[in-house]
Amino acid sequence: MERGIPHGKTWLGIAALTLFSSAFFWRCANIGAPQGGPKDTIPPKVMGATPAFNTTNFTGTRIYITFDEYVQLKDQQKEFFTSPQLKKTPTLLVKGRGVQIDILDTLKPNTTYALNFGSSVCDNNEGNPLNGFRYVFSTGPEIDSMFMSGYTVDAYKKDSVKKTLIFFYDAADSAFLREPFLRLADPLRPDSLPAFDSTVFNVKPDAIARAENNGIFIAQNLKPIDYRVYAIEDTNGNLAYEPGVDKIGFLDGVFNPSDLPDFMAWYDTTRRYMTAEPQLFIRMFTDRQFKRQNLAEQKRPLQHKIELYFNAPYPQIDSLVLDGIDSSRIITEYVTPGRDTINLWLDVPGEELPDTITGRITYLKHDSLNQLVPNTDKLKLFWKYIETKEEERAREKEEKERERAEREGETYTPPEKPNPFKYNLSARGEINPEDNVTISFDYPLVEMDSSRISLVRFGEGEDMYRVRYELRRDSVDIRKWMLSAQWIPEQKYQLVIPDSVFLDVAGQRNDSIKADFSILSPDKFGTLTVNVKGQTDSSRYILQLLNDKNSVLQEKRDAVTGKYIFRYVNPGDVKLRVIDDVNGNGQWDTGDLILRKQPERVEIYIPESGNEMIAMKANWDIEITVDMADLFKPVDIMDIREQLRKQELLRAQRLIEERIKKAQQQQQQQNTQRSRNASGAFNPTGAFNTGNRMF
Repeated sequence: MERGIPHGKTWLGIAALTLFSSAFFWRCANIGAPQGGPKDTIPPKVMGATPAFNTTNFTGTRIYITFDEYVQLKDQQKEFFTSPQLKKTPTLLVKGRGVQIDILDTLKPNTTYALNFGSSVCDNNEGNPLNGFRYVFSTGPEIDSMFMSGYTVDAYKKDSVKKTLIFFYDAADSAFLREPFLRLADPLRPDSLPAFDSTVFNVKPDAIARAENNGIFIAQNLKPIDYRVYAIEDTNGNLAYEPGVDKIGFLDGVFNPSDLPDFMAWYDTTRRYMTAEPQLFIRMFTDRQFKRQNLAEQKRPLQHKIELYFNAPYPQIDSLVLDGIDSSRIITEYVTPGRDTINLWLDVPGEELPDTITGRITYLKHDSLNQLVPNTDKLKLFWKYIETKEEERAREKEEKERERAEREGETYTPPEKPNPFKYNLSARGEINPEDNVTISFDYPLVEMDSSRISLVRFGEGEDMYRVRYELRRDSVDIRKWMLSAQWIPEQKYQLVIPDSVFLDVAGQRNDSIKADFSILSPDKFGTLTVNVKGQTDSSRYILQLLNDKNSVLQEKRDAVTGKYIFRYVNPGDVKLRVIDDVNGNGQWDTGDLILRKQPERVEIYIPESGNEMIAMKANWDIEITVDMADLFKPVDIMDIREQLRKQELLRAQRLIEERIKKAQQQQQQQNTQRSRNASGAFNPTGAFNTGNRMF
């Protein structure tokens, strides 16, 4: 069923009636089915309600809804909500073949209320859910009957965000304008946007809707007024926004359902819920949660390692002193991108380090007014070697062996202990021609004799060629080193690192290291060339090549108008994600709800075929042109609808292919079984068939 939605018409009731009628006839067709028949997949059918659906001038506190069979409630705490939100959640109780709802809150006058059950009402036998079930009533003489549809998407990943809550706020509500933390850009214009927005923290929404798993929402029972619209992921199911935990999205401007274009709605028979063409498009992001800065924790897990944990990112440290340790002997490692976790490595011999290290750190900390002020915290870091059970058993065994040797007059030779120096070398097997050989260490290095390291290439026969290389430390990870060279495809190499080449802060040296590897042939890879046409000469972009699981394979930052080549791409489906790097900092920047700042736009390049996936093949060169002015043009809802339509066609095609494949497999299994039966492996009479004789 597919139909247009004229403004102000109660279309969903007709759709629901058709759906329930269909369910009724399906159920009649299955009455009296013998045991072992088809599994019941039909949800419960609504028989009636007291008071009736769409009751006006409602004054009661109890509602009873009757179904055609016994039902159960599943995940009602997560699925059930009211629109508008009530301070006290109504109680739900299964009673007979129905559900009793008791309203515990005082209802507002002249207000349309909707009790949204989501998928919580299920039949008692198979648990088939009655998706999207709602009960609507009004405390006034009319039922609000306007509708609004939309689509929620992750601003960075570009995936739909399922089960989001959509909050609608009356733009002309005086309570909204009087909020103490809201400063309007133009207080004389009710449609002007606030420069600082705390709406979702301080005001209850006038209406709530929920998106389905495909990110599409259909908001019902709205008024023909201007609304401000927000979308919230609501991870904890508390109908409240939690910064840093929930995704959030908001629309600039106000939206009136009577002013929006009509949209089509239909029942998705594969997903089993109503869906629609969107009128609104909401990009969702994780807002930066305000955190008060302070030194949250200090630890010393290793003799030569100190860990500092700050409560907020980017701590501003003025000074750090460790008593008895020269500052030049302290190596700083920033563990996290926000530098809120810091490792201090001590380049001091172990015998010179005390069990307890004291010191002090001065940094900017938030005071009671949330202002950053200088603060000094004391440091007290204790470490003592604690023997493990395995080490204790090994020591006791060694002592017994020594005592036995002394009794028998023998010379005791203690067993060789494993070298505590730990590393991880990436050069194993086959590597990409553009890759570096990486070596990661447990401790930072303080000394290296690179002249003793050799890299050779094997030629024909027994020929060996010494290869020039460059060994440099990673710009971010101080414990990671990269060895690069001019690799020759389809050639074998050997890396030899003699013992004691490396020395770390703990005074540990390496054993000898040898690694054999070969370079893959470029013929096994594909090449993707991207011609970028920038919006302006100063526009900067980030190009990301993703696989079918949205993992980043390769990335080109600071891209401008020009040609960019992704080499050595493994065969398979990939797609190109482009970030409009507005501030040119080489990373995607999220939005800010309070400042009403939208996140930087991210778009997936979609060719004319409509399929965002690009099929890469071995030894293939593919060239595409991306016009950034077209890719990042203002969002047009008709374009969004067309993209969703093409996605649905591709999804339907994949679904058909999967069903055909499954049917073919079932047919093959049936043919195999028939062949076995015909060969005499089994006879329904219980006897084995061997030619013309029955035994």
